[in-house]
Amino acid sequence: MDRAQTAPGVDRAETAPARSDLIVAANRGPVSFHSDPSGEPVVTRGAGGLVTVLSAMLRRHPGVWIAAAATAEEERLAAAATSLRVDLDGETFQVRYVAPEREAYNLFYNVAANPMLWFIQHYLWDLARHPDIRQNELDAWYKGYLPVNRLFGEAILDELGDDGHGRVVIVHDYQLYAVAPVVRAGAPATFLQQFVHIPWPQSDYWRVLPRDIREEIFRSLLANDVVAFHTQHYVDNFLQGCVDVLDAVIDPHEKAVKLGDRTIWVRAYPVSIDPQVLDEAVRSARVARAERELLKRRREYLLVRVDRLDLSKNILRGFLAFDRFLELHPEFKGRITFLARLQPSREDVEEYVAYRDRVMHLVAEINTRHGDTDWMPLDVRIEDNFPATLAAYRHYDALMVNAIFDGMNLVAKEGALVNTLDGVLILSENTGAFEEIGAFALTVNPFDIEEQADAIYRALTMPADERAARAKAMRDVILGNSVEKWVAAQWRDIARKRAIEAAKP
Repeated sequence: MDRAQTAPGVDRAETAPARSDLIVAANRGPVSFHSDPSGEPVVTRGAGGLVTVLSAMLRRHPGVWIAAAATAEEERLAAAATSLRVDLDGETFQVRYVAPEREAYNLFYNVAANPMLWFIQHYLWDLARHPDIRQNELDAWYKGYLPVNRLFGEAILDELGDDGHGRVVIVHDYQLYAVAPVVRAGAPATFLQQFVHIPWPQSDYWRVLPRDIREEIFRSLLANDVVAFHTQHYVDNFLQGCVDVLDAVIDPHEKAVKLGDRTIWVRAYPVSIDPQVLDEAVRSARVARAERELLKRRREYLLVRVDRLDLSKNILRGFLAFDRFLELHPEFKGRITFLARLQPSREDVEEYVAYRDRVMHLVAEINTRHGDTDWMPLDVRIEDNFPATLAAYRHYDALMVNAIFDGMNLVAKEGALVNTLDGVLILSENTGAFEEIGAFALTVNPFDIEEQADAIYRALTMPADERAARAKAMRDVILGNSVEKWVAAQWRDIARKRAIEAAKP
């Protein structure tokens, strides 16, 4: 099906785009449509790491991006049930929106996906007390999650048109686990891949969910041709989960699941960053202004963290470790600032509101205990300001990434590539990035406050030659596994698997 409209308020294309062989689906879109005070549509780039890496894929393999409408303007565009072309900042996106009913989307996003699935996949539930699976949670699955996933699947089928032969659909992340069966049923010739960008826990933890729901998640993912993760550890957890949850047959050597006459590949593609895009961003005038402001306030040492205000990021323990560091090493008082750039996250979810309050209460306690009228040890900025973040990356002596669990964590890679001081990375052993660059960081157990406090001290007192060697090795690994390689690895496997399937009698 070859249909498109041009986005209002965006330069009109001379011709409609040709049929795209690639369709990607994700909850969030590459651009955001809003209305200005006069009612005219305004288009801005979408935020977040997923948008960045998917944009990189679509630059190399143009296609349609299907996303959920997040604004009234996007809901209006969704009503047209067609894709539209957006030219913005020198890039072209072909976007289609789906607009779930408000209550269904609330159940889908704020109850089923967040916090239920997110908490399970990051091991965040306090199982002695939470969660309670009651009618509200069951309704969230059956009246929210599944209907919204079906809406995505139907939009993909509409874009596919006839039978999907020769087309590739890549569905992204934990919000859309139930999309693949809809597409498989309606267009069986379509090649389907699901990329899970967050951790995949051990199978015992899936038993938090009712049996029917956890089995449906695994069965739905196995409707794909390839199920993809960031690390081999998550691949192995998924394969074992297929055995434990579905009693499926797996081939651990080939990293595959056997399901009737189908073979589903399970693969790891560690995502990285685009060095060229990052370098261009660093050279901007806004970053230069942010650097000047930062250096005016800079003390002798600068410890930095950059995170969403999410429970999985382990912000509280990071601050407690800094508190302990100051207790153990009072000679650093007045000489160091811990700059935390925290982005607001899911502020309509109760657990996140409570977490933000706890973080700020702890910040006040630490600053009162250690600070004085001239120096506050913790400088916490709650805002989404990428130029200021890049400025902080460039000038840290140590970067703390102590997540409880993280699918990858691009902060660790961005910081290592941008930093100009051979800054030391303090890295949780439970991040996806650990598989690639953990050997060159100071590795910490995210629950061990004493170890994290010691890592801060080691980072700040490390000899210059060791800092330089670690930083260079880390940069070499990151540059060698850029987002270009991430895209290419997936498409090589797609081509291989399609060739294998085509050769079957």
